[in-house]
This record gives sequence, C-alpha cells and structure tokens, in this order.
Amino acid sequence: MREGLMMDDHPLSLTGIVERAERLSPQRKVAFRRPDGSVGQTTLGDCAARSRRLATALAGLGIAPGDPVGTLMWNQPEHVEVYFALPSMGAVLHTLNPRLHPDELSFIVNDAEDRAIIVDESLLEVFESFHEARDFEHVIVVSRDGPVPDGYHDYESLIADAEPMEWPAADERAAAAMCYTSGTTGRPKGVVYSHRSLALHSLATALPDANDLSGRDTVLPVVPMFHANAWGLIFTSALVGAALVLPGPRLDAESILDLLADEGVTATAGVPTVWMMMLQALDAEPDRWDLSKLRMLLVGGSAVPRSMLVGFDRHGLTIVQAWGMTETSPVGSAGRLPVELDDAPEDEQYDYRARQGVPLPFIEIRARGDDGELIPWDDTTMGELEVRGPWVARSYHQGQGAEKFTDDGWFATGDVVTIDPGGNLKICDRSKDLVKSGGEWISSVDVENLLMAHEAVAEAAVIAIPDDRWGERPLAVVVVREGQSVEPDDLKAHLAQQYAKWQIPDRFEFIDEIPRTATGKFKKTTLREMYVDAKV
Repeated sequence: MREGLMMDDHPLSLTGIVERAERLSPQRKVAFRRPDGSVGQTTLGDCAARSRRLATALAGLGIAPGDPVGTLMWNQPEHVEVYFALPSMGAVLHTLNPRLHPDELSFIVNDAEDRAIIVDESLLEVFESFHEARDFEHVIVVSRDGPVPDGYHDYESLIADAEPMEWPAADERAAAAMCYTSGTTGRPKGVVYSHRSLALHSLATALPDANDLSGRDTVLPVVPMFHANAWGLIFTSALVGAALVLPGPRLDAESILDLLADEGVTATAGVPTVWMMMLQALDAEPDRWDLSKLRMLLVGGSAVPRSMLVGFDRHGLTIVQAWGMTETSPVGSAGRLPVELDDAPEDEQYDYRARQGVPLPFIEIRARGDDGELIPWDDTTMGELEVRGPWVARSYHQGQGAEKFTDDGWFATGDVVTIDPGGNLKICDRSKDLVKSGGEWISSVDVENLLMAHEAVAEAAVIAIPDDRWGERPLAVVVVREGQSVEPDDLKAHLAQQYAKWQIPDRFEFIDEIPRTATGKFKKTTLREMYVDAKV
C-alpha cells in the first residue's frame, strides 16, 4: 500500500488531554474540600494554566524530562495541577501513599529515585518520618497557614512569577507516571506508565460500557489520587470535560454524602469499604441527602457483596463493579449489564452484576490452572488470571518480579477466577487466599460475600488455617453490626443455604475491626499472624 495513504502518526499523550481540557472545557468546575473541612472551587482551565507556571518553576529548579518527582498530597486542586504539569513537561509523576509505613515510603522513594517531592502541609509530619532516607534536591510545600520550614520551597511563591511553559513535543512511549503496588507479598514494586498507555486507558474507560463518562458528568473520586492514579479518573475527566469534586482526606460516610448532594455529583468511585459505611448511613437516614443526580457508583479494589448491590438499589443508586490492578493502569474490566439481560429476572441480573465484568476493548484475558494448562471458559474451572493489552505493564521498575511477565506480553495477576462463555470474570480469590481443604478449593471471597449478606454482619474475612486432617480449613473473622448480635451456629445455618458442610468455616472469630491495607483492602496477612496457629 502506498505510504501516502497512511494516517498521521500523531503521538497519544497526556499533554494532548491537558491541552484539550484547557481549550475546550476551561470553565468546568473543580470543587474541593480542605483538610480543615473548608470548601472552595476553581476550574479545569485554571488548573491547566497554573500547571504551565508550575512546570516552568520546576524546570528552573533543574527538573528535566525523565526525572521522577514524588507527591505526598490528597485529592486537592494542587494535585491536579501536578498531574497536568509533570507529564506535560516530560517529567514523571510519582504519587506516594501517606498511609504507608515510613519504612515502605523510604524504600519506595529510593527505588523510584525521586529527585524532588511536593508535599501538602497537612502531611509534613508524614514526610518528616521518612525524609532522611533520601536526599531530595528540592522539597516543595503546599501551604495555606503560613511559612514553610527552612530550606523548603513554598508552592504558591514558586509559581507566582513563573511564565507559562509551552509544552514540549511529547514522546508517547516516554514515562509519564509511576505507582507502586501495595506490597502485600514482598517489597512494593514500581509500575511505570507511558503517555500512550494512559491516553488509551483514558479513552477506553470513558466508553459507555466502561465508566461511561462525558462532559455532562460531575465526578467525585473517593479513591485517592495517590492510589493507581485515582483509577485514571483525573485524566479521563479532563479528556471528556467532566467537572471534578475533590474530597481531601475526609472520607467518612457523612462527609462524602454531603459532597455528593451539595455538588450534584453524577459519578463517584471507590473501594467497597467506603460504600459499606455510606450504605449504613443511608439506611439510618434515607431522607437526609438528595442524591437524585448520582447515576452510578464505580466500585473496585475487592469483590462487591451482592448484599451491597441490593442495598444501594433500594435507595435508587446503581453500583457498577470493575476489576483492575496497579499493573493494569488500573481498569481492566467493567461489569455493565449487557442488553441481553435487560429483561432478565432480577436474580439473574444480580448474579451478573456481582461479577467483575468483561475486559475493556484491547484487553485480552485468559486463565491458567494448577496443571499449567489454560482453562476453558465454562464458568466452573478455576485458574490464575492472565491479561495483556496496551495499558498492561510488561515489567516492573528495576526489573523486579520478572517471573510474572511473559515475552509475548501476558501478565500473571495472582487473581484466581472463573470465566463464563461470554468472557465475564468472577474473582474467586487471590491465589494465596484460596483455602485447599481435603484437596478441594474453597473461595474465601464467596464465603465472605454470603456472610456479609447476613443482617447482623457488617464485615467478614475468611482465611485458611492449618488442619491436621484436611490440610487447611476456613476460619471466618466477623465484625457484627452495631446493636446486633449473632452466634456461630446462626452463621453456619446462613451459609448452609448455599454451601456444603465441608465449605463452611468450622471456627468463627468476632473482632471489633478487620485490619486493612493502606488502600482499604482486608489485610489477611495480619489475620494470618493472629490465627495461623489456631487449630480446629
């Protein structure tokens, strides 16, 4: 074919997304709440304009293309400015989770080789807990209440007199951002995203059968901007011209519900633990908040119990479940109800919605069984999920974990799944969380979800404990709802409605709170430490 008929090879870049927001959606609001509870509002256009001045100031400090810059910030407008500035100037956005242990943060900033760091003043104490681990060339503080510590730069002063930067030409395969895995097994591992991967991720997640976002939406990311790039919602919102509502660090149910109602939010996103608390608040005071504009809650991070789907439907609110990982940028699948099930019985619809959905366009999936062979898509056989696609990592930073990647692009996720004939995923467990009892697998996720459907159960986690006869048996750790009571025999009878006796935990432990990771997931490593020596 003649070369003259080929399309222009224009780079796919975050720079193009930032410029689009600046030119076509400059008046779209960016509402925010500060750590002290005060609220304010700016615009996408103002964030984009300030990002140009920030980029010039950073370049004046010696930050060059390819340099990683850490951020220790909340969901706040200055973080949006940094999201825009660093990739567009050619540097690398590296978000840090302030909820991690100082030892982990010390490891991460050194592994990433961050040259500078931008810190919100409310997180200076966190920064001081690990700053000696690395000799940052520059520390920039977002301050509202007075002077910054000696030797640090004040964010506002730094950009006040800076000229707007004209963005350099973007290389779509250059690094744009990086995040670290949660480190549930071994040290956290860095994932480096290219401009191309994040641009394609933004396009795909905006689709109607994914996150379904447009310029008519007002988006509140409850998921933190330091967790997997806020699931891409900042860049996707900028791409489509959606308004943003940024909640800061206050993620309690009432604070989030107040923002959802006051700002007319149409779409929000977060992990199930947040929505469990929100559902309890709505059940207690169903008429307190006007959520008539809220058309969907995007939920990921762990499996959504069917009881949660039913609970929010009761309030006229729709949960859309998705699956993803830091290594998949992070969204890999979405659980939109297909047209074939529009008129299906309610139970059948809930069965579908309680799964993790079908892969997004350009994402390929398969799963491999214990024998090393690929499993059939029969919705029965379990195997470890493998994925590949243009926004799936092909390696970790510094070459760690090479065994999880194949030469032809497949990434072994560690999630154990079944896949139905239509490609709908059901996450059964993490590979390390399955219970193998008498040679048979028990899905801890399935047992947890059914336990949480019991009216007296607020939360439940299931782990494997050693057993002399069966090798392993499931143990259930349960948090009882306030004002309720329940006995182990009640829970066993509840589980017996769907499970055989051998699948039901023999032992139940009742605690006040289930330990969580910094990203809100059940911390089963801690539970194993608490109960690993328990024998049935």
